[in-house]
Amino acid sequence: MSKVRTAIVIGSGIAGPVTAAALAKAGIEATVHEAYPAESDGIGGALALAPNGLAALDIIDAADAVRGIAVPMRRTAMTLGRGKPRVLPGLPDVPPLQVVERGDLHRVLRERALAAGVRFAYGKRLQAADDGPTGVTARFTDGSSVRADVLIGADGVRSTVRTLIDPNAPGPDYTGMLGFGGLADVDLDVEPGTMFFAYGSRAYYLYWPQPGGGTAWGANLPSRTYMTLTEARAVPAEKWLRTLRETYEGDDPGGVLAARTVPETLQVVGGLHIMPPVPHWYRGRMVLVGDAVHAPSNSTGQGASLAIESAVELARCLRDLPDPSSAFIAYERLRRPRVERITARGRKVNRTKTPGPTTRRAMSLLMPLAFKAMNIEKSLGWEQRHTIDWDAPATPTPTTTSSAA
Repeated sequence: MSKVRTAIVIGSGIAGPVTAAALAKAGIEATVHEAYPAESDGIGGALALAPNGLAALDIIDAADAVRGIAVPMRRTAMTLGRGKPRVLPGLPDVPPLQVVERGDLHRVLRERALAAGVRFAYGKRLQAADDGPTGVTARFTDGSSVRADVLIGADGVRSTVRTLIDPNAPGPDYTGMLGFGGLADVDLDVEPGTMFFAYGSRAYYLYWPQPGGGTAWGANLPSRTYMTLTEARAVPAEKWLRTLRETYEGDDPGGVLAARTVPETLQVVGGLHIMPPVPHWYRGRMVLVGDAVHAPSNSTGQGASLAIESAVELARCLRDLPDPSSAFIAYERLRRPRVERITARGRKVNRTKTPGPTTRRAMSLLMPLAFKAMNIEKSLGWEQRHTIDWDAPATPTPTTTSSAA
């Protein structure tokens, strides 16, 4: 029987509300503390939820609500240079990817957490934490404090909790790319429900038809200069569009997507990150979850899904293990091998997105051969078929509590 009855969750992005809702399901009272002064439904940028992420959301009864606001992608295709799109093999009997706007996802997850009895506190930027044998106290920059049995850092790649756990912890690496999204006022002659990955002549991009008309697209713009979200958004959208139009000029359909996007529909994301392995996932009564401990880069299509999985597994371990230490040990053993393997795949994909001229020519020759040799079940089956058995008791040395059926 767990001795954990209360939890402080730092961060209200994706991992925070899911962690809190899963904790509530486990009988643990959780409050989410968010640094920003208000709810952030206006945050833009689309992301894809993989089948394994939706399976984890089913555990907290949030998956149907997410499917209701998402666009299903039943097929994927890839284009090299100016070649025709090649449909990629898919996993049989696996639900489609679900593409959703990040702000809409935040709203749905917050609503699910509220329905589960979770409380949210805004304008609470974490400053310090006093970790003791009987509890942990979080201290905020507004002078307030709160005490609970555990403190969970779901505060993203710039995590304050991560530095409290380990002052020497690594921060996120820059992938060498800036992220953008947009909606182009153009309807392409492509099959609905298909996501296209395109290696243009100068930069990588992706696109998919919107059910209501137009084509949504995302750009990974190579840049030696790193820019935060704030720095990137300080640049006028018109200037970014000029850069994007120059970059994708001559690409089909990248050129027309950039040309038919207006400043009002351009979403600026800033530098794209990938987390290196974090040596210490927890200390005392503090632990990390989601991007604060594993951000595998957008190239994997698994960032949000892995955060959701880890949130649910952490709650399960805190439910079943007798104390925070044993729960955190079990949680890390469950999650570290999986997330680091997927992150390693993301690093490999990132390198193909920013190739030099010689590498780009080699890719055009080798990638078609790689498609033919691809064993999709071996490469992606273990990722996307992964499920969590919520009803199975977590054990101190978990090895088979989750499945990839």
